[in-house]
Parts: sequence; structure tokens; C-alpha cells
Amino acid sequence: MVSKSAPSARRVRLGAELRKLREGSRLTSTAAAQILGTRPGQISNIETARFGVSGERVRAMAIAYGCQDEPFISALVDIAQDRKRGWWEEYLEILPAGLLDLAEFEHHATGFRTVHTAHIPGLLQTAEHAREIYRQAVPTFSPPDVEHRVSHRIKRQAILYRETSVPYRAIIHEAALRMRFGGASVARTQLRHLLELSELRHVTIRVIPFLIGSFPGSGQTACFGYGAVPRLDTVQLDQAHGVTFIDAETQLNQYRLLFERLEAVALEESASRDFIHQITESL
Repeated sequence: MVSKSAPSARRVRLGAELRKLREGSRLTSTAAAQILGTRPGQISNIETARFGVSGERVRAMAIAYGCQDEPFISALVDIAQDRKRGWWEEYLEILPAGLLDLAEFEHHATGFRTVHTAHIPGLLQTAEHAREIYRQAVPTFSPPDVEHRVSHRIKRQAILYRETSVPYRAIIHEAALRMRFGGASVARTQLRHLLELSELRHVTIRVIPFLIGSFPGSGQTACFGYGAVPRLDTVQLDQAHGVTFIDAETQLNQYRLLFERLEAVALEESASRDFIHQITESL
């Protein structure tokens, strides 16, 4: 579980971006501290998210490092100034830190592209579908742990129903659609839920059927979250050990290309809805 004093992944990202700017300007921590009128230890603590930092200080650091990308600077300032407690903090002593970071990542993203081959995307799952998945976890979760995770997953889905909605584009392989977690009844309800969500203006669901054969990527689940500016885009991966975030520009470009290639082979929206409907009727 996560301590209340542990920095979130978003705060760690802010520090990492400030470090990249400093290193890009070829300034050491000592040289940067002299320019900013502070101590080298303070620079290090900000970059590692051990200490908080004000928006004014973030702007001063970015300017001192020669950054002229005003939208990027403003986005970093916004992260520093955001002190509001998110709903996910009610799970601080209950769930692993990665799940809290995931909820925060989704809350602040301006759009999503995701691909799933064995599971329905978490943001599109029904409670019963999610509950069955958590019941199959290894090691086994206790009933209260299962319910905590289910409630957390359902609350994450609020981003799909906000007044100001964000684009959500999912690519789901036929294999995931045919999984019968919880039995035929639960699976049928889950697929009907997908069809309902696909009618939302900001939700796009496209299917890769078995007949396509090979398709780009390794089959790994991936979620590309758009930041306030492209430099703050993030890829989230589900790993056996937990949630992982990727933000190196080279890797981001690779995932941008991956999603372009996946969308090139997936069925169009209308055909995907028909495909999901056919599987639903066969259950």
C-alpha cells in the first residue's frame, strides 16, 4: 500500500521533466542552484519529487534552463499548482500506489488510445466482469480486497461520463470479446455494455477479428494517454508486478506508430458494432 507522504507518479513526472530541461541546458545542479539562488540539494529534492514546488519556481527553473515552449511551461506550472485531493486518495491505505497513480493519470489525460487482446479495457468493464477478474487473481484477494478494487475500477469510469468528455478510442481483439468471465450471462451483459458505450459520441470501439491473422505489436495491453501538450503524453502498461508508465520520447513515438498501424487493420466502428452484436447473440 502507499504512504500518504509518497509522491504520486504525476509529481514524479514533473520532477523528471524539470531534470530533463536542466540536463538539456547542460547545467549541473550546482550551477542551476547558483542561477536560481538556492541550494543544489533543493534542486535535487524537486527533481526527485521529495519536495513540492510552487508554480512560480517551476516557471523560473524552466526559463533559467532556456525553455521557450510556453504551452509546455504552463502545463508544468499547472501540475505544480494542482493541490486538490482526488477521489482516489480515499484508497491510500487500501490499494497499491500504482492503482492510485493510474486513476490520477486517467483523470488528467485529455484523450486515450488503448489496445487489449485478452481483456476488456478496465474503463469499459461492468462491475460483475471486473469482480470475476479480481476473483481469479494470484495470489487470491480476500472478498473485501476484491470489492475495493471493483469500486475503484468503477469510479475510474467517471471520466467517460464527465460533462466535458475526453476522446476514448479502444481497439479490442476478438479473443477478449469471446472470454466468458463469470459465465455466459455476465459475458453477454458485458458485451451489451460495450455496445451501449460505443454509441457515445466520444467513445470509439474497434475490433480486430481472428480472421485478420497477424497484427502489429506483441499483443500486450497498452494505453496511450494524451497530456496537456504532446511532451506530456504517457503510455501506461499493465505488467505482472503492477502498473508501469512510459514517457521517453522515443518510446512514445513507437507507441504512436503502433496505434496508427493497429487502427489500419481494425474493423471500422459500424462493422465492429455488428461484430460485437453477433458474438453477443451467440452466447
